[in-house]
Amino acid sequence: MAETELRKRPAAKAATVNGTTATVKPEPEKPIAKVADSEDSQAKSKVPKKKNAFNAVPYIALLLTIASVFTRVYRLGRADFVVWDEAHFGKFASFYIKRSFYFDVHPPLGKTLLGASGLFIGYNGSFPFESGKQYPPELNYTGMRAFCSLIGSLMVPLGFYTGLQLKMSVLASTFLATMVMFDVALLSISRFILLDSLLLFFTALSAYCLVVFRNYQKTEPLSARWHIWMAYTGISIGCCLSVKWVGLFVIALVGLNTLEDLWVMLGDLKMPVRTYARHWIVRIVCLILLPAAVYVFSFWLHFTILNESGEGDAQMSSLFQANLQGNNFHENPISVAFGSKISLKNGARGGGLLHSHIQTYPAGASGSEQQQVTCYHHKDQNNEWFVMTPLEEEMPAENVVQFLYDGDIIRLQHEQTLKLLHSHPLVAPVSKAHWEVSGYGNVSLSDPNDLWVVEIVKDKRPPVEGEKREVQSLTTQFALRHKELGCLLHSGESKNLPEWGFKQAEVYCDRTADLKNPGNLWNVEQHWNSLLPPGGSAAYPQSFWRNFVDLNIAMWQANNALTPDPTKEPDQLTSKPHQWPIMQVGLRMCGWGDNELKYFLLGNPVVWIGSTIALVVFAALCFAYLVRAQRRCGDWKNEDELDDFMFAGKVGVLGWFLHYLPFFIMGRVMYLHHYFPALYFAIILFAFVVDHVAKKTGKILHAVILLAFTAAVVVVFIQFSDFVFGMDGPATQWAHLKWFSTWNVFDGVAGSVSAAVSGDFGGAGSGSA
Repeated sequence: MAETELRKRPAAKAATVNGTTATVKPEPEKPIAKVADSEDSQAKSKVPKKKNAFNAVPYIALLLTIASVFTRVYRLGRADFVVWDEAHFGKFASFYIKRSFYFDVHPPLGKTLLGASGLFIGYNGSFPFESGKQYPPELNYTGMRAFCSLIGSLMVPLGFYTGLQLKMSVLASTFLATMVMFDVALLSISRFILLDSLLLFFTALSAYCLVVFRNYQKTEPLSARWHIWMAYTGISIGCCLSVKWVGLFVIALVGLNTLEDLWVMLGDLKMPVRTYARHWIVRIVCLILLPAAVYVFSFWLHFTILNESGEGDAQMSSLFQANLQGNNFHENPISVAFGSKISLKNGARGGGLLHSHIQTYPAGASGSEQQQVTCYHHKDQNNEWFVMTPLEEEMPAENVVQFLYDGDIIRLQHEQTLKLLHSHPLVAPVSKAHWEVSGYGNVSLSDPNDLWVVEIVKDKRPPVEGEKREVQSLTTQFALRHKELGCLLHSGESKNLPEWGFKQAEVYCDRTADLKNPGNLWNVEQHWNSLLPPGGSAAYPQSFWRNFVDLNIAMWQANNALTPDPTKEPDQLTSKPHQWPIMQVGLRMCGWGDNELKYFLLGNPVVWIGSTIALVVFAALCFAYLVRAQRRCGDWKNEDELDDFMFAGKVGVLGWFLHYLPFFIMGRVMYLHHYFPALYFAIILFAFVVDHVAKKTGKILHAVILLAFTAAVVVVFIQFSDFVFGMDGPATQWAHLKWFSTWNVFDGVAGSVSAAVSGDFGGAGSGSA
């Protein structure tokens, strides 16, 4: 070994200096690789650069955008009736135009934009948007659909440029955009007045901004463009969240990428502490505060526009409703008296109205099987109660007013059923640690379990010294303490009764008797008494943040109430998450009669099955590269190439995972379109995997493979295009497209979306969230 090294080492030369012989060490050899690199660079520098080289990318993007717009507006007005969830979101758009307050389970930004589109085309907000109902000639429904279609069409160029930013080839990026353009499901969902095109657009925009920002993070961190694209990312994820709460999943994707960046930078010992701190500060501002500001602004706009009383009033506090125009709160007498008819609003965030109905607690749920008492979030005659004295005390004479004071003992009689508000030492049907509240008895029976003590806790109006405190409508918050048991009448938690209780909020008698618990507090919302004058209009104190929190909690509670309903299963409208990636189900978007125009929501098999397989292939690639790395195989030209591979994989896999896996732990009802945001990230991964593998086959075969996949997507779309543009005639004409037995293309034609729309939501907003 030493001999070999000596042979390779040049011999020292002898030289005479001032008559003295000296040994001169040879100069060290230059590394061969560096010399070769130098020669290559010199050779390259001699090659003249091409001037004005043709760049096809903008033209490809333009053609893709034009094609995308065409597919989404082609025959857009063919269905001249209300299709699927247009019954909800078209109606919500109408509320913005009429400025009428409403309630829905989704944040307001998307519906505000739908309302703006209706206003732009001259719609006056008068159409009720009943499911299946034909649009009137004066309503330009095509214009409102076109707004959603144009927004949805922008996903295609976004997908194309996202692929380029992920270092995919132009052909692979075109393949990605083609999948987005010609997926039957993504195309169908963007052609109607729905939120999904807006959600998907902001999801795609967020992914694109994230990828561009990451590239600037690698090349020019803390530059002006780095700051701009981080801000764009924050705005886009804020908009995504403000359309639907599933936008939290794309926020999680951005957040995990941010944490990884900060962790890697923490290990860079050359980075100054001030620079590292600046990375933290900018990210907090752009990726936390900015999205939060967008989200809050959407609610501010919502409250500002909707200043008229509407069908969603009961979800909000009584004081909020009192400031809406058009309600009858100004007719409320101020002071409550015995004999008054009242409705009681629970003081918890998103609390409902004390309610009862003729249905009883079923056997097994309650030992009493007495009449149900609940909290209901919509105005109803079953919310109205009479304030009565105990049986031992006579009610005031017909023309005598006896006001209700702090410490008075009362009975509450339900106007519709004449039962009395009652509690006893039997456990509540859901909250087993507390006592049941029911409707029982009548005013002629003396039962100590019907007696409640009024305890005033808060009052917006200042007390007058030396006077007993009256219970006043709207402004007085009080507890109702059960005289015998000492517990407090309670509701307001996100605990809903099962189907037998119509999923309304549970009411029970709270044994902890905590007066600080807002669920134990109540206020009089509406008040009727012919012996008392109306209180008149008044500017009640308002708090935007109180209203903001109230509405978000009410949305959360309504979402939790959207549990699966077995009556929907025969219609095959609902589905399970495990069915989505392998295309086990489709969804009928309208009636399915032979003479009806039909639309079937189903994916493109090449896109859906291919993207699912790509997830497995990518995992296999990662395992193979891991094994080869252990064997010291050089699969990567440099570290940047490996980093690009891993980042593209993380965007696709992590984006899919975060948008898909949470549905397995959700208890709410689910539909096929819940998979669409996850599908978009799976499509990104599909294009990336095909491009990565095909590149290893050579330039020509690489192009052939990508073109073949692109052509397959287009050909299969043509086969299924009637599902998008409408099927006219008996559904059996499309029997050849029933590739899987689970696709409800023509079997079981009795099931239609009309039944779902009429029974799905129970006043809680759109169930197909």
